[in-house]
Amino acid sequence: VKIGPKLSDPKAFGDPTPYNIMFGPDKCGYTKRTHLIFNYKGKNVLKKSDLAYKQENDGTSHVYRLVLKPDNTARVEIDQEKIYEGSLKEDWELLAAKEISDPADKKPSDWVDDSMMDDPADKKPDDWVTEKRIVDSAAKKPDDWDDEEDGEWEAPMIDNPEYKGDWSVKRISNPAYKGFWEAKKIANPEYVDDDNLYKYDDFGFIGFDLWQVKGNTIFDNVIITDDVAEADAFAKKWKVLSEVETAKKKEGDDKKAEEAKAASDSKKDDDDDDKDDSDDE
Repeated sequence: VKIGPKLSDPKAFGDPTPYNIMFGPDKCGYTKRTHLIFNYKGKNVLKKSDLAYKQENDGTSHVYRLVLKPDNTARVEIDQEKIYEGSLKEDWELLAAKEISDPADKKPSDWVDDSMMDDPADKKPDDWVTEKRIVDSAAKKPDDWDDEEDGEWEAPMIDNPEYKGDWSVKRISNPAYKGFWEAKKIANPEYVDDDNLYKYDDFGFIGFDLWQVKGNTIFDNVIITDDVAEADAFAKKWKVLSEVETAKKKEGDDKKAEEAKAASDSKKDDDDDDKDDSDDE
């Protein structure tokens, strides 16, 4: 759902329509999350980490609740269960970073980045064999070999039993290693604090911007209010509906399970009858 400033032409509402807040379940392929996007100075900003997705295909109604507070915190509830509560300043990149890397700070030329180094004392043993294949010394030229007809005879190659593999120098800790270098931090001259992130000048529309690959999804009972008690009372309507839906769904699931069991038992009986007929023959 999108809520935003008043539209001059509500019929023009669609994907490109500017909005203040977008909130609700989002499923696209294997990606599933609950969206909460805030528009700040013309930019739509996603939460740094996704909110949990609770809109499973269970065929019952769900209630989504967003509480936006003057202390620039937000709380998200799904089916009256809190799934998130936190700071707009910390969990969305609405403001520029307080600190940035100092562009004038350069890594020293003698800075050592490698934590490990070749051991200068490690030498390849003199008897280390690196040849994988050798000439078979036991091979003899066949008596009937004709150099003129068959060409010059060469002994075949065989695997070298002394082969030890590729030799590599041992690695040791580098005593000159100074760790990972990063530029020092300085105050960001573009950072400007804003204690009114939560606040929007105008709310004039609410709209559902939908992409669906299957039907039978219903959206209703929407409320925008600054009265907590009013919102609580509104949520109770869902609670009553949910209890009825859950009970009806259980009845339906139980009935389907019984029908599936009966069909399975019937098939088993048929299979047993076929086996008995086969035994009689």
